[in-house]
Amino acid sequence: MERIPLAIVGCGGMGHRHLFGLAELHQNGLSRFDLVGACDPVTAAAESIADKAEGFFGRRPTVVGDIAELEKLGVAAVDITTTPRYHHTLGIAALGHGWHAMIEKPVGLTVCACNALLSAAATSDRVISVAENYRRDPVNRLAKALLDGDVVGDPQFMIHHTSGGGNQMMISVWRHQKDQSGVLLDVGVHFADIFEYFLGEIDTLYAQTRLYEPTRYNPVALGASPTSNPAGVYGEAQKSMPAEFQATAEDAVFATLTCKNGAVIQMIENHAGHGRAIWDRQIHGSEGSMDMPNDRSGEPLRLTLDRNRVVEGAAMLDLAPADYELDHATAMLFGGDRLWRYDFPFELTDRKLIAVEYADFAQGILGDAPVEVGLTQGARSVAVSYALLESGYAGGAVLAVDDVLAGKYSAYQSDIDAGLGL
Repeated sequence: MERIPLAIVGCGGMGHRHLFGLAELHQNGLSRFDLVGACDPVTAAAESIADKAEGFFGRRPTVVGDIAELEKLGVAAVDITTTPRYHHTLGIAALGHGWHAMIEKPVGLTVCACNALLSAAATSDRVISVAENYRRDPVNRLAKALLDGDVVGDPQFMIHHTSGGGNQMMISVWRHQKDQSGVLLDVGVHFADIFEYFLGEIDTLYAQTRLYEPTRYNPVALGASPTSNPAGVYGEAQKSMPAEFQATAEDAVFATLTCKNGAVIQMIENHAGHGRAIWDRQIHGSEGSMDMPNDRSGEPLRLTLDRNRVVEGAAMLDLAPADYELDHATAMLFGGDRLWRYDFPFELTDRKLIAVEYADFAQGILGDAPVEVGLTQGARSVAVSYALLESGYAGGAVLAVDDVLAGKYSAYQSDIDAGLGL
């Protein structure tokens, strides 16, 4: 079996999560990769990846401090898991070396950064995959199959409301800094991708944005348990982060988005919510509606069809198209090719979905199938997120996503671009 020499570039929390995903793929006999390199200017972080990899794979990847040093290792592909500020430059560097790249979301820190990467990719035959995991959730796969099967009829509108977090730090300081990502970009690209996965491309939108909590608190530095530590890999790093810091990126958006097919999305994404937390995602169509659980929870969908007929549990599979089934890797990892729910701890679910990303990346490299989330879709998700921020910055102006993607509206991003030298 052909093996693909791979290096992980960026060995912090996300790099460790990706290593665990690669190990999950390997342990299930599905991996086409050989991890040969761990790259990070912070040697201790790269050594941590290498030590754990040796335990998983029986082979210790070589530790290097700069991406150019991977050349001597015979690398064919890199997995870029740094903070977002470096995604586009490292992606361009990888293409320059002739390597395939999987890049964590957001694929670029700004639309201009995405376009720089798109320009570099236009003259390359290398594969770029964007590590977008929400759509790969088996429950979201079933939701997509039901939508494609017209079970709720023609989609008319979607409700997507989330609220919580208060004044607590979400994972790390940089996720609250405008020039490092900001939470509405970091999480927003997930939601933008899910919107377009379910309903097709977004055409126009208008938004109000807010920075409700300019002072954020890190409970770990104050001696408390972390409130935000996905997959359990960030706790040690959080101990050295400041107990209190100033946020510069907006933490809430209230918006209406219109898709090119006419469907309308009502969106609330509030990462400064106090009191009762909110999670509500629904799609309403001409013949019924679908209530969706939180991504990566494994909880089931709920259908309400005409005359208030409720369909729950395994009965939903009877309504899915007869030819619907999960891809091979997802079916193997989650335990079935037609699932309506699953029950794993979050840490394991996280690993399994990253494993699916790796399996998809390998297929793209080997020419078995195009990658599902490529650079074009990854850039669109960034453009949708910034269209919301640009609209809020302009006082609720109606903007076309394609115009934002083309760089026609970039006032909000201008200082970030200047800091990036773009």
